Amino acid sequence: MNLLWDFFVHSFHLWVSMAPYLLLGMLIGGILHGFLKEKFVSTHLGKKGFSAIFKATLFGIPLPLCSCGVIPVAATLRRDGASRGATLAFLTSTPTTGIDSILATYSLLGPIFAFFRPLASFVAGLLVGIIASFGEGKKTKRPLPKTPFTDTFTFKGKIKEVVQYGFEELPRDIGKWLVLGILIGGALSAFLPKNLFGIFKGYPLLEFLTVLSVAIPLYVCATGSIPIAAALMSKGISPGAALVFLIAGPATNTVTVGFVYSQFGKKVASLYIGGIVVGSIGLGLLLNGLWGYFGEKVELLTPGGELLPLYFKISCGIFLLAIILWANRSKIKEKGKSKEMDHLFFVPDMTCNHCKLNIEKALKTIEGIEEFQVDLENKLVKVKGNISPESIKEGLEKAGYTPIFKDKRETTEGKICRYE
Repeated sequence: MNLLWDFFVHSFHLWVSMAPYLLLGMLIGGILHGFLKEKFVSTHLGKKGFSAIFKATLFGIPLPLCSCGVIPVAATLRRDGASRGATLAFLTSTPTTGIDSILATYSLLGPIFAFFRPLASFVAGLLVGIIASFGEGKKTKRPLPKTPFTDTFTFKGKIKEVVQYGFEELPRDIGKWLVLGILIGGALSAFLPKNLFGIFKGYPLLEFLTVLSVAIPLYVCATGSIPIAAALMSKGISPGAALVFLIAGPATNTVTVGFVYSQFGKKVASLYIGGIVVGSIGLGLLLNGLWGYFGEKVELLTPGGELLPLYFKISCGIFLLAIILWANRSKIKEKGKSKEMDHLFFVPDMTCNHCKLNIEKALKTIEGIEEFQVDLENKLVKVKGNISPESIKEGLEKAGYTPIFKDKRETTEGKICRYE
């Protein structure tokens, strides 16, 4: 009974400590999404050379995109002429951190991690980009078809997009993984012995390799990885090993590696994974060295969440939970809804809510569509209207996806959108 109570207390503490900074990060993330359009990013990064790798890495750090959500943006950069190095640099730095996770990192891991994590993402992105650029030559993979950019010109429209992305799409994307990370962190804190990882003291490489063996196959987002890292540190792993987990965990999931493999081949996919592994280990060793140089001062790891009043943290925790439940309301309300349509497509690379919104935006630009349903869970898109399946397929391909047409009518769950 005491263990269950400890699990609840630790999970509650993690949740309310992160909540204020997550809410602020969601707001800033929404502002970035609403006012910093993909066209702007592609204009600056859709080039070759070291400057493009540098810019791609730098631009990726504040963007609050998950490992799956970054793929369509990376595909856009690639088809706009970005080099393989710039594309992979962006693909590395973006999911490993973001404005929301930087603030959340400060809330649980303190100022040294809040500073060093984005720095590590930057270095890892540069390293992967430079390694991938070697031997690229002039002959590159045929770019994908051009995608017409859409923009919201009115200020009111941009504000609406800020709110929709920051407080609906983002919490829907990270909500499940955040809750899972909190529960895993609470369980580790409650059930594992206090100094379990003390056996690795004096053997940093062995410690890092052990952490990597867990981080690489585990799918965890940049924000969801934070409570797990905090719990592991409370059980004795070094700050450097925690950093290895924070970098390698979000950057090496199967979806991202699969995208790299499909676009650049087996060799580059191996270089991508190897660059992240080598980079995270090197940066982990550097962090441990700096930690020792500054005398292992506890205040450098003092969670920022401890500085806020308890009533404020609890209020933010309740508000954050309400936002996540509200953002996922469509999954609850629309369970069981179905409608017969004219065309059905299976989209295997639709992997997150960001992908779903991208597909919905693409469908809205295709003339002849009257209604559509997008079912993220089953990776299905249904369309009704006087339009050929080839036109729909072309529009989805322009958005960076690979739809497979199914020549029969079926019913499926999903949001119905109508056009007058």
